[in-house]
Amino acid sequence: MEGFTYSNLFDTKGIEYLVVIAFLLLLIPFWLILNRQGRMVSRIRNVAGVLSATLMKIPQGIFYNKNHTWTFLERSGAARVGLDELLIHVTGSVNIEFKKKKGDGVRRGDVIACLEKDGKILTISSPISGNILDLNESLRTDPEIVREDPYGKGWICAVSPASWVADIMSCHLAGDATRWISNEVNRYKDFLSVGMKKYMPDASLVVLQDGGELVDGTLARMPEEVWTDFQAEFLAS
Repeated sequence: MEGFTYSNLFDTKGIEYLVVIAFLLLLIPFWLILNRQGRMVSRIRNVAGVLSATLMKIPQGIFYNKNHTWTFLERSGAARVGLDELLIHVTGSVNIEFKKKKGDGVRRGDVIACLEKDGKILTISSPISGNILDLNESLRTDPEIVREDPYGKGWICAVSPASWVADIMSCHLAGDATRWISNEVNRYKDFLSVGMKKYMPDASLVVLQDGGELVDGTLARMPEEVWTDFQAEFLAS
């Protein structure tokens, strides 16, 4: 047509532009896939469990005992007792056996339950004195409730406290509890390092995630001697 000219795109640098555009179009979904995989890995780590003070739930208003139990006084006057998240994370999935019955008296430091994993046992002591009002019977058939909801449905027993004020004097609360748990995580890492060198010097066991965070259930992978040492160092009343 007169007055109209055109250029063949393939005879110019336009083909280079098409290549660049095509590359970018391919790069975008690839980047989205990688980003999605990164989020997925992070989500998997959270589900699998990583022992980090920054990831642990530290509900405020709950009293945390140095033996890694907690207690909370309800409006009814009953005090719920349970296991803190650090203890739950280091042991992993365990069976729970009650050592007290409903109606039994209990003194602060008395054994109220045992955690069992492959024949290895930890004893759990009551952080308060009183009378056992109730036991969480659902834990007999579904102990995973403790891991799923440690400060709610995963409670161990309910106690009518006999000396509440005196018993909670040595407990950690609010910001103090957060700092204490953080220190306990670091102390546990040191403990585990010593235990592995002492009892498993040739072990190739991986207990750390990227960044130096401990994986969930590390104690479950340790020999019985480490459980005995853990009982003495972390669960003493």
